[in-house]
Amino acid sequence: MSDRIVQISASGVKVTAELNDSVTAGALWDALPVTGRAQTWGDEIYFSIPVSADEDVDAQETVEMGAVAYWPPGKALCLFWGPTPMSAPGEIRPASAVNVMGVIDGDPAVLDGVPDGAEIVVERAGG
Repeated sequence: MSDRIVQISASGVKVTAELNDSVTAGALWDALPVTGRAQTWGDEIYFSIPVSADEDVDAQETVEMGAVAYWPPGKALCLFWGPTPMSAPGEIRPASAVNVMGVIDGDPAVLDGVPDGAEIVVERAGG
């Protein structure tokens, strides 16, 4: 991982996440701060961001709880804390392959308190 820590805030919920050293994570870091409107899909929040990246060769069809990812078809940042409508039992499955950019610190399930349509802000932590 890297020293790239972001803060994600929406509807009184705040979490931090550590971005990895991927090219996509670097593009997000360079674009910060970004804001959007949270859209929920099962236990996932996603929203469009001003970053354009291709699907990585190691893009993932399933992710771990707390994954921070980029969904290339929607140019969207995705935050996962549980199953989506496409998940089989015991897995977290995005709509299609995502570029994992990092992981949320602590319990990502607090994101369950963010309503659909809420303004969401991603910014550099401590900045």
